[in-house]
Amino acid sequence: MTQGTYWLVGVVTSAALAVAACSNDPTGPDYNPEIPTAWAQAVTNPYYPLVPGTTYQYSDETAEGLETITVEVTDQTKTINGVGATVVRDRAFLEGELIEDTQDWFAQDSDGNVWYLGEDTKEYENGQVVSTAGSWEWGVDGALPGIIMWADPATHVGEEYRQEFYRGEAEDFAKVIAVDQSVTVPHGSFTGCIKTEDWTPLEPGVLENKYYCPDIGLALEEKEGGEVLVELVEVTGP
Repeated sequence: MTQGTYWLVGVVTSAALAVAACSNDPTGPDYNPEIPTAWAQAVTNPYYPLVPGTTYQYSDETAEGLETITVEVTDQTKTINGVGATVVRDRAFLEGELIEDTQDWFAQDSDGNVWYLGEDTKEYENGQVVSTAGSWEWGVDGALPGIIMWADPATHVGEEYRQEFYRGEAEDFAKVIAVDQSVTVPHGSFTGCIKTEDWTPLEPGVLENKYYCPDIGLALEEKEGGEVLVELVEVTGP
């Protein structure tokens, strides 16, 4: 699962139901989401706000050393299948050395659901690109978008949904498992957060929990059982 996929109130739409009704088996039934026909001009979902100029800093102490992640909401847009997507740049560093550089593309529909439309990801070793695995774009080679955040997560507790779909390369799933959670990270303490369970059939047996907090977005990611993977250290910008 990529960092891009780590990262309002209304009636459940037919599009939402279509996304939720799918298999977590990559060889299972075809995924046929009902794509929205109306899109918002900006991503304003309180659990996944993408305000241009905002930068999020995350960190984690790993066996290999300190990993830091910088997520920048740019003022750039990318048109994908006629939809204007916000470009988010996500860079991961290990002990200060760049190990991954990704551009993620998100758009919000008129109901407030945030869709993940693709990513261009590059892994680095010694300053050289060694892999682009996991890259995908809606409409290219059968890739399809998924929901990264519901307009009203509380109405989807326990439902499985796809966050992305490019068979064999990008098949992240999630479900909301709790609401009204409290989270404390270096950036501060937050309430009213939602908790998701995330997995991919491409990595069987690996489960992660993520916490999204109002007006912040992703604040904490843990392995199942509570081991911290990444936590929010600082937010700067508008």
